Order: sequence, then structure tokens, then C-alpha cells
Amino acid sequence: MAKTIDDYLRELSSPTNVRFARLLTICEELFGKSRDGKHNYIFKTPWRDDPRINLQVDKGASGKAKPYQVKQVRDKLERMKDEGKAR
Repeated sequence: MAKTIDDYLRELSSPTNVRFARLLTICEELFGKSRDGKHNYIFKTPWRDDPRINLQVDKGASGKAKPYQVKQVRDKLERMKDEGKAR
């Protein structure tokens, strides 16, 4: 069964407890393949005025995503939900 935007939002409800690998998987599922560098993963979003999500690996946090990155993805998911742009 495919996850909905609400499922992803619930999963990302606590920005300090999200593993980077899971955040990366969520972005790949919703925004497609990333354009990545050595430690950056850049995802294009469906809006012209706000075109990217840029995730960087945080080496010192035992595999956790940076809280501001989780919030950034949550904001995009909220916008997708409001505009009905979910894939």
C-alpha cells in the first residue's frame, strides 16, 4: 500500500529523531532521483519559486538527519498537500 502525504508527515513529526537514510528515501519517493555530489543530495521540487531540497550528510550525529532539513522537507510536504501536488 502506497504511503500518503499524511503518513510521511506523521513519520517526520519529530525533527530530532529522523534517520538521514529514511529522510533521503522519503525525498526519493516523492521528488525522484537526486542530483548528488559527494555529500549533498539535491532534489528538485514542483515549484518554480522554491526549486530545491538540499540534504547534507551530518557525520557527527550517528546517522540522524539535521532537524532543519527535516523541517524543510515537512514544509514541502505540507505545501504539496495544500496544493494537491502529491505524486
